[in-house]
Amino acid sequence: MKQILIVESSPRGAESASRQLTGKLTERLRALYPEAKFIEHDLSKDPPPHLDRLAVKAIAAKDPAEAESLKDVLRLSDQLADEVLSSDLLVIASPMWNFGMPSSLKAWIDHVVRAGKTFRYAGAGVEGLAQGKKAILVLASGGVFTEEPWKSWDTVEPYLRQILSFIGITDVQTVRAQGMNIPALAPHAISNGEKTIEALAL
Repeated sequence: MKQILIVESSPRGAESASRQLTGKLTERLRALYPEAKFIEHDLSKDPPPHLDRLAVKAIAAKDPAEAESLKDVLRLSDQLADEVLSSDLLVIASPMWNFGMPSSLKAWIDHVVRAGKTFRYAGAGVEGLAQGKKAILVLASGGVFTEEPWKSWDTVEPYLRQILSFIGITDVQTVRAQGMNIPALAPHAISNGEKTIEALAL
């Protein structure tokens, strides 16, 4: 494994369950792949801008002259997408807020999921251009969303798996710290996630 991309989105610092698990996962990855290049993004400290009118125009530009005139608008977007394409493993960490993800993570996704960059239209379908890569989702939540009655409320893991599959990444594993707001489960939520990390196929 030559390059590993880690994307953090929780703003809670050391108190963040997802960050604690990502830290443990990163330790294991560095031990397994000491020669790998690690690219780390903290979206809470350096959030990518949400797509505005000019960025959408630049992404959709089909005329070569127009695309050339707007290329500087996509400099960051190109960089973020290229990081995905050049990495062997993506680690995406997110808390669950109101049954969804932080907007900074959605903004990052909007920059990297781009036609002609990480996917292309092929006939009547779509072909992902980030094939052959792996991903690990590190998720934290106050409740338990892997089983009923709240399973259908989880829009984070299903969405991330679907969007990764859309760009060609189907080998996806998940680590969770769940039940953080449930007194009987909270003391064990992070340690249960750490056990999952130890069992991951890396």
